[in-house]
Amino acid sequence: MAAWGLAEHWSAGGEQLHCASLGFLGFYFTLFVIFLFIIFITISFITIIMIMIIIINNLLKLRSKLDSRVANQLFVEHKHKFMYCEVPKVGCSNWKRTIFLLQADLNAEASEIEHDHIHQTSLIKKLVTYPPAIQKEFLNNYTKVMFTRHPLERLVSAYRDKLLHSEPFYSITVANQIRAMFRKNKNSSEKVSFQEFVNFIIAKPPSTLDIHWKPMFLLCDPCNIHYDVLGKYETLGLDSEHVLKVIGAPESLHYPSLKRYGSEKRTNGDITLEYLRQLNSEQIEKIKKLYEMDFFLFNYTMKYEDYFSLND
Repeated sequence: MAAWGLAEHWSAGGEQLHCASLGFLGFYFTLFVIFLFIIFITISFITIIMIMIIIINNLLKLRSKLDSRVANQLFVEHKHKFMYCEVPKVGCSNWKRTIFLLQADLNAEASEIEHDHIHQTSLIKKLVTYPPAIQKEFLNNYTKVMFTRHPLERLVSAYRDKLLHSEPFYSITVANQIRAMFRKNKNSSEKVSFQEFVNFIIAKPPSTLDIHWKPMFLLCDPCNIHYDVLGKYETLGLDSEHVLKVIGAPESLHYPSLKRYGSEKRTNGDITLEYLRQLNSEQIEKIKKLYEMDFFLFNYTMKYEDYFSLND
């Protein structure tokens, strides 16, 4: 009995030791699993952070490279370290004449430079013709200027200038596109109406529009290019003289007020209202939506009737 009791005692002790060993193993295994889990979470977190950094860097690289369509609108005059963003229907022809004279040492008169020539000459350099690194240098060191105009007045001006005159591309090619979209008689030769013109514009994505009626903010990208001067068509003469003074232009040089079709009255508030009244409420709302960012960024009111009555 004594021997049996001793054996039973050792057997019970062995079981306790075995259970204790299993308990320790379970404890260490749990710690090991927790450790692996922590490592997994840490690696996953670091991986996510690294992916985010790569994405952000790629976005910044993309953003640091100027959109070629915007660079194509920017004209560079090196002698006075001057950069001008062309916004059609906002006095751009006369500004290009001015740039030509700035770099030509006043060897010509503005009135001698024909409208078609100033828009076709290669003597005025565009920013897009330079490598990205040089573009960035110019953007950082040159005086950058942009001029704006009330979006609806600019729209009417574009219609009158491009669709009512005999400029082949607009009065034939673009006009035929508009007629094909909105007329049953495709062979009709009657001039495109302002309503048809507006319907044509609001049917297209803003980024694909012709530069003469594309939203101004898309042309010059003022959210990413810090313009030193944001002038307005409404005060074009004063603002232009200010720009010439800022860049150190010769005192004898003044911004010209030449007009392509000299016999016609410039598009003003009264003329703009006359055309806008031809539109229905749906067209008005859609055209306001199209130019919404221009209204907001350049501080123009959408209450166009009040605006034009105040500025005439």
